[in-house]
Amino acid sequence: MLRQEIYVAQTMEGEQQNQQLVETANTVEVPAETLEPLTMDEVIEKHIGSFGWSQFLHVFLVSLAWIFDSQSTLVTIFSDAEPSSWKSSAVNGGNHDNIASVCGLKPGSWEWVGGHKISTIAQWNLVCERKFLAAIPASLFFLGSLLGSAVFGQLADTRLGRKKTVLVSCVLTSATFFFTSLSPNIWIYSLLRCANGFARSGIGIACLVLSTEVVGRKWRGQVGQYGFFLFTVGFISLPLIAYPTRNNWRTLHRILAIFPMFYSLFLLPFISESPRWLLVRGKNKESIAVLKRFAKLNGKELPTNLTLADVTSNTEAETYGNLWTTKWAAKRLIIVMIAGFGIGFVYYGVQLNVENLNFSIYFTVAVNAIMEIPAVLIGTILLSFTSRRFLFSISAFLAGVSCFLCIIFSKGSRGPQAMTSKEPRGSWPQLSIEALGFMAASTAYDILYIYCVELFPTNVRNFAMSFMRQALMLGASVSPLLVALGRLSPSLSFIIFGALSIFSGFVSFWLPETKDAPLFETLKQQGEEEKRRRLPADDSALELGNETKITSPSM
Repeated sequence: MLRQEIYVAQTMEGEQQNQQLVETANTVEVPAETLEPLTMDEVIEKHIGSFGWSQFLHVFLVSLAWIFDSQSTLVTIFSDAEPSSWKSSAVNGGNHDNIASVCGLKPGSWEWVGGHKISTIAQWNLVCERKFLAAIPASLFFLGSLLGSAVFGQLADTRLGRKKTVLVSCVLTSATFFFTSLSPNIWIYSLLRCANGFARSGIGIACLVLSTEVVGRKWRGQVGQYGFFLFTVGFISLPLIAYPTRNNWRTLHRILAIFPMFYSLFLLPFISESPRWLLVRGKNKESIAVLKRFAKLNGKELPTNLTLADVTSNTEAETYGNLWTTKWAAKRLIIVMIAGFGIGFVYYGVQLNVENLNFSIYFTVAVNAIMEIPAVLIGTILLSFTSRRFLFSISAFLAGVSCFLCIIFSKGSRGPQAMTSKEPRGSWPQLSIEALGFMAASTAYDILYIYCVELFPTNVRNFAMSFMRQALMLGASVSPLLVALGRLSPSLSFIIFGALSIFSGFVSFWLPETKDAPLFETLKQQGEEEKRRRLPADDSALELGNETKITSPSM
């Protein structure tokens, strides 16, 4: 009897212990978000902040490099400018003051006012039958940019990452600036300008991606505009640097070589690598370390047991060939490149065309540079509530219409001696309309960069950007030839500028909208997420911004 009572008591005690263990297990809860891996968007939005002090400082330091990109691109406006006037040579005698053109005059019987070092045209006498040689350096510069975009775009996604790509590009930009100042003839000068275009091409691509990959989705458009604002600063700085050095184009190049080297040595070390790129390269610890630094400067703290969604398996399985074999991605990229060709042609062509106006080149460039400021401000404001597709297309249309209106007010020299003619080649109404058209083209140019960032996932984003930039540079490389033609027929150049701009606006209708859409990490993830939303197969109906919540990192 006693043994039975002891057995019953032990049994009841064991049951009570088991019940307590079950109750304890049911009451201990671990926050779900610290157990489930989080996507990069979720970490930024929930634990770091969409755009805090740390992101502002990061974006500002990164965007400073856009200044050198602008200076490299537009320095030829001054270094390759046609001198404003010439005079009879006192050594050889003769009075040619009543002659409108130097073509046909004997060599040595005339000279440029200001000397032969004021520009490459004066240095190597690129006038009359040699006038089209003056377009070669600018065209080769953009061809170099085209090649560089392909190389740096791939390096930024694979071996180097975003930060090191900016470093290499800035150092090479500084070196090519300096060596260009030593050019002995037009052919070496053209090759070095090509090298400079190759070197600077990594700046814009990597800087834009490096800036936008650390902010929340609602800030990507505005942050992208910050880079273009610094590009405008570089544009405005050129007349200020070029005017004191107006008597020697080589000095201008040597001064411009200083800035990117200073930036590489003293400012770039304070910039962090993109946590998204580190994640897709399998460097999870380094990615979390970067995120912790951003959170700390924002006065926040990441969860101690934070884990990031693993995307390395998808990344390793994907190559750049998948960008072209994936139907939706290839279609998007082709459309972006077509639009980019037209906008690049107009954006750079209008800037280089300022020498065909009858105004001081320093004044005209300053006007165009100032017009970029409202373009950036308007773009920044409109991007917060307007769709990317609409804003890009309407800007391209306005730029095209402005070019057509310029035909009405254009007054230009025509004929084989137009380049050195003293006849007025512009008017105030034309300058005003061209400035407005340039502002619209600048807005479209800026929006296209941001649009392309949002259209493709992290593991191929720079690669896609490089193709878009190649299309821009291809258009830009052709524009100097049209500018040279514009010296003979201004109306024809404006017609081509206007037609290409409007065409670029039309093709953008086949692109999806991306406003407030998440940034995906891999092609597979983005493709599966878009299929999950059961959108029409026609990519023109794809509206990524309609739903912004990511339900699973593996979708």
